[in-house]
Amino acid sequence: MSQVKGLCVMDVDGTLILEEVIDLLGREVGREEEISQITSWAMRGELDFESSLRKRVSLLAGLPVSVFEKVFNSIHLSPNAQKFVSILQKNAILVGLVSGGFSPIVERLAKSLGITYFSANQLEVKDGFLTGELVGAIISPEVKQATLEKWRKELQLPRERTVAIGDGANDLLMLKSAGLGIAFCAKEVLKKEIPHHVDKRDLLEILLLTDFLE
Repeated sequence: MSQVKGLCVMDVDGTLILEEVIDLLGREVGREEEISQITSWAMRGELDFESSLRKRVSLLAGLPVSVFEKVFNSIHLSPNAQKFVSILQKNAILVGLVSGGFSPIVERLAKSLGITYFSANQLEVKDGFLTGELVGAIISPEVKQATLEKWRKELQLPRERTVAIGDGANDLLMLKSAGLGIAFCAKEVLKKEIPHHVDKRDLLEILLLTDFLE
């Protein structure tokens, strides 16, 4: 992998895409308002991420797995997302996705963008329906940070050749670990701690902050 010159790790919900997928799933089960309120508290850092995620996921019990196709077709990429990813890839910068969301959506997104590195939460399914439980490790703030480090070491890259992009409190540790952390259309809790901000929802604006392409 010596040909890889850099690593860009992105959050998904609210960063790569406009929506919070768990809120869309909540709509399908008639609990959107309740779930989106918990999401906003968690993203502002007012609730512990893991316990708030488990609470929200418990409200999804009974949804059929077919819901993921419907939800995937209703999400929107942030402006110029495909172009941004393509530019990085053409310049030998590997793009990875680390999400506190769910693998059925993140996997589809990654495939559609030609991204091979991704990590997201696994939902338990029984007989074709969500049980309201999670399986395996939770993609917590600490796990997001550790995933960035794991990929960086696999690619044998120095820290200064890494960029991390996110919008919520659960991205803070990952952004602080990267050579360049960028708060993208971010919550105030993140902007207070991260000096580099992009407040216009256009991923190409991020290229103005990076020197990877020089």
